[in-house]
Amino acid sequence: LGWFAMAQEIDMFLYFFVWGCFSALLWGITFRISKALVVVFGSLVLLFLLLAIGEYSVAVHKMAGYLGIFCGGSAIYTGYATLLNETWKGKFLPLAPYTPPESDYEAKQ
Repeated sequence: LGWFAMAQEIDMFLYFFVWGCFSALLWGITFRISKALVVVFGSLVLLFLLLAIGEYSVAVHKMAGYLGIFCGGSAIYTGYATLLNETWKGKFLPLAPYTPPESDYEAKQ
């Protein structure tokens, strides 16, 4: 249709970079939830980084595609496992939930 100008390489680089920064903030929070989410968001941060760099390198862009498949697969597994475990109140698929370490204060009481 020609309504908008085509995005330049720098535009896409900045777009992926900003999403990578936001994902990195969320990734930091996932360490207190489960290892499954750490994998999902960790691979997502890497994916956005590779996509940003991939705007200037075909080989890196191809690597980003493979990482995207892994990231999507791990996200599907994590989502399905969460719904299954919560719905049926069991541990049918492992998610490796976060267990806080016992602090010295709690141990003394």
